[in-house]
Amino acid sequence: MSADTSVPKQREAGLGEFESWLPDAVLRDAPAGMAFLDTESQFVWVNPALARMYGRPVSDFTGQPVAAVWPPVDSARAEAALHRVLEQGHPATETFEAGAAGVANAVASAGNPRTPGPRTFHWFGVRDPDGEVRGVALIVIAGAAGPGTEEALRRSEERYRALVQGGAQIVWVASPDGQMLEDSAEWRWITGQTVEEFLGNGWLDSIHPEDRERVERDWRESLRTGRIFDDRFRMRARGGAYRHYDVRAVPIERDGKIAEWVGACTDVTSQREAEEMRGRLTDQLSAAALRTARLQQATAMLAEALDVEQVVEVITEVGRTAIGALRSAVALLEDDNLGLRVVNPSGLAPTGPDGAGNRLTLDTPSVMTRAIATRRPVLIADPEELRQQFDNDPDVVAADELAADKGDKSDKADKRVLETGDEQAWVGLPLLAAGMPLGALRFSFGKPRTILEEERVFLEALAGQCALAVERAQMYEKEHTAAVTLQHSLLPDELPRVAGLELEAQYLPKATNVGGDWYDVFRLPDRRLAVTVGDVMGKGLLAAAGMGRVRNALRALALTDPRPAAVLAGLDRLFTATELEEQVTTVTYLVIDPETGEGQAGNAGHPPTLLLSPGALPVLDAAEAGTPLGWASPRRQHAFRLPPGSTAVFYSDGLVENRRRGLDAGLDELVRIAASAPPELLGEPGRLLQYLLDNMLAGHEQDDDVTVLVMHVPAAKEAGRNGFGGGPPDQQWAQR
Repeated sequence: MSADTSVPKQREAGLGEFESWLPDAVLRDAPAGMAFLDTESQFVWVNPALARMYGRPVSDFTGQPVAAVWPPVDSARAEAALHRVLEQGHPATETFEAGAAGVANAVASAGNPRTPGPRTFHWFGVRDPDGEVRGVALIVIAGAAGPGTEEALRRSEERYRALVQGGAQIVWVASPDGQMLEDSAEWRWITGQTVEEFLGNGWLDSIHPEDRERVERDWRESLRTGRIFDDRFRMRARGGAYRHYDVRAVPIERDGKIAEWVGACTDVTSQREAEEMRGRLTDQLSAAALRTARLQQATAMLAEALDVEQVVEVITEVGRTAIGALRSAVALLEDDNLGLRVVNPSGLAPTGPDGAGNRLTLDTPSVMTRAIATRRPVLIADPEELRQQFDNDPDVVAADELAADKGDKSDKADKRVLETGDEQAWVGLPLLAAGMPLGALRFSFGKPRTILEEERVFLEALAGQCALAVERAQMYEKEHTAAVTLQHSLLPDELPRVAGLELEAQYLPKATNVGGDWYDVFRLPDRRLAVTVGDVMGKGLLAAAGMGRVRNALRALALTDPRPAAVLAGLDRLFTATELEEQVTTVTYLVIDPETGEGQAGNAGHPPTLLLSPGALPVLDAAEAGTPLGWASPRRQHAFRLPPGSTAVFYSDGLVENRRRGLDAGLDELVRIAASAPPELLGEPGRLLQYLLDNMLAGHEQDDDVTVLVMHVPAAKEAGRNGFGGGPPDQQWAQR
């Protein structure tokens, strides 16, 4: 068909008559829909075929604009095509499905059985003899646009609908101002809206009230800016439930202007639920991992706790950080198994179901006593549940009940008042060792709280670790007390007073344990003095008992044959016969004549004696140290001389060795510190001993027992002055 559709010029006479009858005569019965529109986009002439396509009589079209007689979607497309033809001079051809809503309404009113279908619209200009466009001609071909087109369109539509339904999508078309232009069967099928409820802005009514304002605002912003609309909102389904949809709408432009918006809604409810489930599982796994880490941390901390107070400190910290407890308390059964001793009374509220400040017996109604009695966790989520737990207990009266009874209270005077104070939830856990109760662990919370099953498992595991730690701490405390008692019973109450010698000694046990250090000074039958310092390696009661055996054996041997070599050899035989092979014991032993300061010394693997003399640098005894007791080696002794004014310091390895300082470095530091001591301290053994302790232990954690014994031989006239006095140093002593 030629694009030039101007009517050939006839003879001037009768032209108006020709123009009035020619279209009807030629085009009235054409099978295709045809129409002429003026430059104002109003119908001038319509043939019956086009009128039937829209289910209207021909008279409804004449003089009417397109928007008045066509559905919104068709009229929007028509206006875009008319704009292109009239303003740009280009013909337009477009094939699409006719607007379903408008056609359906028209068909119903006209009784026309035709239904919407694919149509091809051809728009082109109508020009006068001078070439000026006077209007627009329209030819609409219903059905196939060519061989196989209808079948192709049908298959394409089937595939498209299958794709949309398979992807749980809703497709819709909106006008440039955001009004829904045509029916969306998928939308109506899911939401239950009618066509009338959906078109225009009615679709917004199906959006969740909490999402609607945001969606409408964002939609208007996209319409204003022309940007792609991308959102997620909840939409009400036919049954009333809300489902989650991802929504995306893109603008369709024609001739530089937005002609329509095409959007798609994808049901992501399953995805959203899966994400929420993953989130919940992640939170649960994270919480479980955190509780596991807390339990491992608590186990490690409890393993290092040596007494019950330290155990309670750990439990209090774990309760605060792991489960958000307001207070934590541990109560242990007393020796008579009738009462409870709260280890940390600050862990109980002044008022509450466990009665801070009052003695608890197993008959006292409380969270802890109930946990001990039942040997099961007691979980109370709120004050009302607390009241129900103790409602049938004749020994309990609620605080509000007592306050309401303003009359005779004599029958309630001996009853326990059940107050909650600032506590709103409680957990009581029995502490069991080999199935027998040791006490109870209690947590309280500042607001109502339901303990979940995962938390319950954690708390029971924590209570199990706490029970083991308490049992271990109680055993340690008993052993520690026995070891301290034994050790102090074996150490001399006081050192002997010997003319010509001044003696001072101090024993510092490690704060958390007792070792095998000892010192002893005793007279021999020949009036000489035996001095010894020893160390049985190990801790606790076994080390203290070993120390006692060695000390008593040494005394017995010294009274028989006081020579150091003989005494040490006798101790070797004792060790071989009675002690374990892995037991290590060191000892230094000296026999000295107080009148002359001369004697003999022997050493079995012990640190060397520190020797100080006025006017000379401190030195360590250079005599070779032997092996520890029980190790096969010939025992030797060497001459020992302590001139007047001189001092000998005997000590255990705890003074010079620790985790941060090796033995050699410690010995060097001991000599250096002794050299820096004020001169007047050499004549005052007590002050010298304290000076060495203070400086050697400063900055170091004491991880072993420390024993120091100072023996000083006063110089002539030393008692009458503060200095050392007494002439030049003994050269032989200085060399040693």
